[in-house]
Amino acid sequence: MRRLRRFQDLYDLDLPVILLVGGATGTGKSTVATDVAYRLGITRVTSTDFVRQTMRAFFSQEFMPAIHHSSFEAGRATADDDADGSEAVLDGFLEQTRDVLVGVQAAIERALEEGWSMVLEGVHLVPGMLPREIHGALVVQCVLAINDAEAHASHFWIRDTDSEGVRPYDRYLDAFDDIRLVQAYILGRARKHEVPVIENGNIEEAIGEVMELVLSAAEPIEVRQ
Repeated sequence: MRRLRRFQDLYDLDLPVILLVGGATGTGKSTVATDVAYRLGITRVTSTDFVRQTMRAFFSQEFMPAIHHSSFEAGRATADDDADGSEAVLDGFLEQTRDVLVGVQAAIERALEEGWSMVLEGVHLVPGMLPREIHGALVVQCVLAINDAEAHASHFWIRDTDSEGVRPYDRYLDAFDDIRLVQAYILGRARKHEVPVIENGNIEEAIGEVMELVLSAAEPIEVRQ
């Protein structure tokens, strides 16, 4: 009964819900975001990768080079030959993130204008680079992580199989150290900005934790206190 009441609190909100699910490549963001959106009855789900792909059609590689590479490849692809590897990876990732978040902000503004609830997922939803509070919406943000390196790597094999080779395992394995570097950076930002980090060792448990964050945020203030 308490869970039903909490769902009712969510549905009774006179505010759209904006759920932001961040995390490094291969941490299960799209799976978790899609499932949570379904359970919450939110029909609008999009990714920052989709925003980036759309921006590629409007901005040439010469004008905005970082968005024309994967998040973990942008730094090495655009850096000078003598640049430090780790520093270049993060510099490229952050340059791409700043570019993509312009499009993300526009998507959020459109949702607010129409009164839509929306789930956004993507590596570019870096804590501290988007406002935690947005007037006229209930914003819930979290970051997914996979601390065990072997478990993280296994997700790319699953992606390869599910996509029938469109997202090849070897490509991600070759860049795995850079992907883990980006994850460490995102987790550091999450700790700094007090954004919840959810360990995705079990997909159902991760989905449940994200659901709990949304339902708790929707509870009346006096109940939460």
